[in-house]
Amino acid sequence: MIEEIRIDNLGVIGRAHVELGPGLTVLTGETGAGKTMVLTALNLLLGGKADPATVRVGSTSAAVEGRVVLGAGGAALERATEAGAELDDDGSLVLLRTVGAGSDGTAGRSRAYVGGRSVPQGLLAELADELVTVHGQADQARLRSPAVQREALDEFVGSAHREVLAQYRAAWAERARVDAELTELVDQARDRTREAELLRLGLAEVERVDPQPAEDVTLAEEVDRLSHAEDLRTAAAGAHAALVGEDGADEGSAAVGTIELARRLLEHEGTHDPALAALATRIAEAGYLLADVSTDLAAYLEDLQADPLRLDAAQRRRAELGTLTRSYGSTVAEVLAWADTAGRRLLDLDGGDERIAELRDARARLDGELGTLADAVTAGRRGGAERLSAVVSEELSGLAMGGAELQVRVDLADDPGPHGADRVEMLLVPHAGAPARPLGKGASGGELSRVMLAIEVALATAPGATRPGTFVFDEVDAGVGGRAAIEVGRRLSALAQGSQVLVVTHLAQVAAFADHHLVVTKSTADGVDVVTESDVRLVTRDERVRELARMLSGQEDSDAARTHAAELLELSSVGR
Repeated sequence: MIEEIRIDNLGVIGRAHVELGPGLTVLTGETGAGKTMVLTALNLLLGGKADPATVRVGSTSAAVEGRVVLGAGGAALERATEAGAELDDDGSLVLLRTVGAGSDGTAGRSRAYVGGRSVPQGLLAELADELVTVHGQADQARLRSPAVQREALDEFVGSAHREVLAQYRAAWAERARVDAELTELVDQARDRTREAELLRLGLAEVERVDPQPAEDVTLAEEVDRLSHAEDLRTAAAGAHAALVGEDGADEGSAAVGTIELARRLLEHEGTHDPALAALATRIAEAGYLLADVSTDLAAYLEDLQADPLRLDAAQRRRAELGTLTRSYGSTVAEVLAWADTAGRRLLDLDGGDERIAELRDARARLDGELGTLADAVTAGRRGGAERLSAVVSEELSGLAMGGAELQVRVDLADDPGPHGADRVEMLLVPHAGAPARPLGKGASGGELSRVMLAIEVALATAPGATRPGTFVFDEVDAGVGGRAAIEVGRRLSALAQGSQVLVVTHLAQVAAFADHHLVVTKSTADGVDVVTESDVRLVTRDERVRELARMLSGQEDSDAARTHAAELLELSSVGR
């Protein structure tokens, strides 16, 4: 339920405070713009599109604040809590929407807040779906749409039916996904076959060559060594001779002998000076190192052999690996990685036929499931169509459309769709003996208004109804008057017995049934229109009689009009 709305600098409204209690609240007044701005404010709170042109002239921004009460355990409360909103101490939730005018007249920035937390505009729209049902002139036109008629019937049938419908729609979506994947696999079968053949050829070549990890690096080192075997031998032999000397040469000419001579000299005299002894020790260590190196060089020379056959084999192996690295990667490591990826991809491609078979089986299963669910949906709609026709026709009789009948037909559609296998159509018999004609073709604006109200009453009072607790009607009485207007007011009052109903009306016959009567006023100063600080006010007693008289005759002080207004109030109170 919406408890209050505060409006600041929106359209012709400067600052206004609108309190909305339970039951039926009507909004009237001489200024249509003021009433429009109240509905515009409500639309903003419900996540509607923000138009900077609605900001009051001379103001930089407009703000609309609303206080709502959410049902415990409801989806709206859960969604608001998820968004981080905080409830007030009394359990109510504050909604806020601001709209910037824009410095150059272009679209300004709009912000939304729920429970003190900044939220996307879409969250307000989500909450609105759970809180409010809005009916305006556009909604009456929408009633001509077969989709809207089908949705109304599904809502009337009940929650169990809607669960079956939800299962059908989920199965339909899954069937569409399966069919799309199946079509893609079948269409790409030739490409998959070609890709698989190329992968098999590549993997066969890799398997034939059988490259080993880092083999290309090892071979490169081996080829380099074998290609320079004589140079390596000359260098190693020279180094060895420099360290230990040539055979028959003076020992003192070799590095090892020279180091040994230095060690003996220092060691002999080192007994007289510890510093010199330490140097002798270090020279001895260098001698040991040179001795080890000379030994290793000797072993290297013994192992080093020129092997033309091995060099030729290594070069041929490198060439063989090169055929792979030119096609599947710049190194053996990349070739092996490609082979691993290609193997897994080939498994996927080879499994395509199996996947196609699986998808065909799944599609057949889903077709059977859809058929069963579609039959259940059709049965629910046909049973509900009879009941809805009877309930709405009875309501129309009470809305001064005696003899009128609403017929709800459920026929099989040419092709099933995401909403079932049915075509739902509402037809109106405006009076006894008249042919039934589709709402979209044969109903006037006034008839549509009453049919829409009758349907809404039927939906709100249906067993297991899940309609939001607040209804907003913008001139639902358009095109009606006299006795029909009185019956419209009576039905709105009946609807308000279990819901909160807000009605913008220009008919006194409707306004007389209100539990709360709000009037949009406009004051003037020196002949120039100005907006008061509070231009939406609650009227009671004599003020309400004066307003009803104004609505009846345009003369609020007319005795005849005031008498008629009092009669309307008395009539509206009978049976309430």
